[in-house]
Formats: sequence, C-alpha cells, structure tokens
Amino acid sequence: MSDLIPQKPQYRPRGRPWPKGQSGNPAGRRRGSRNKATMMAALYLDGEAEGLVRKAVEMAYAGDALALRLCLERTLAPRRDRPEPFRLPPVESAADLAPAMAAVMTAAARGVITTGQAAEMASVVATRLRAIEAAEFDRHLTALEYGDPTH
Repeated sequence: MSDLIPQKPQYRPRGRPWPKGQSGNPAGRRRGSRNKATMMAALYLDGEAEGLVRKAVEMAYAGDALALRLCLERTLAPRRDRPEPFRLPPVESAADLAPAMAAVMTAAARGVITTGQAAEMASVVATRLRAIEAAEFDRHLTALEYGDPTH
C-alpha cells in the first residue's frame, strides 16, 4: 500500500539554512552599520527634511491630529537601552559588594550605562550576593549537622 503513495521531493529546509553561528558572515553585521534602505531614504530626503518638518508642524498647528502625533513622537526618539560592556569586579563574597557597586556607579556617572541599566546591574549584584549567602548558610548548616569542628 505504501508503494502507491508518492514520495515528496526533498527541498532545501525553510527558515535557517545554516547551523547556528555559521552563516555566510560569522562575524555578523558591523556595529553601527545602517540598512541600505535607510541610507537611500536619507539621500532621497537630503535637503528636504527642514521643509517637511515645517509643513508637519504647520499641519499640527492647523489641527491635524496625525501630524500632531507625528511631531510629538519625533520630538524625542523612543528610548532604547543598548547593552554596553563595562568592567565589573567578581562578586564572590559580601566583601566584594562595595567594589562591584562602585563600578556600576562609576559606569553610570561616566555615561557608559544608563541609570536604568545601573539599577538592573545593582539588582543582579544583589541577587548574586543572596545566592552566595544562601550557599554559605547551607555550608554552615551542613557542617553543624555533621559535627565539623572547623565551622
């Protein structure tokens, strides 16, 4: 009976044609590189931006709700946090908390990371410290249960 069912031809798999991390460009796109369509649009609008913005503002003042929304949305771009690397000392004990938090504060003060990222990093450091304290508590409890005189 299976001889009557035609076999499907094998096609190239859809989705990811290469194994993860092994594309045609393993290094990936360079940081800060722009999309070709974005660059073409910038060339097309070169010299026209000021006039278009003026027209949008005039339409917004005239009561066009869509133009008003466009002007307000473009006044401040949406804030997007990008990961920025900075050196964080290892946190292996409670004594390491102060240098780690100092590194986070210094990075935020220098503008390397945003205050939101600094708050997230402080939370990560605090979580790491709680994990260290829990492991230390477990070690002490185990030592007490088994009568280890060194603890």
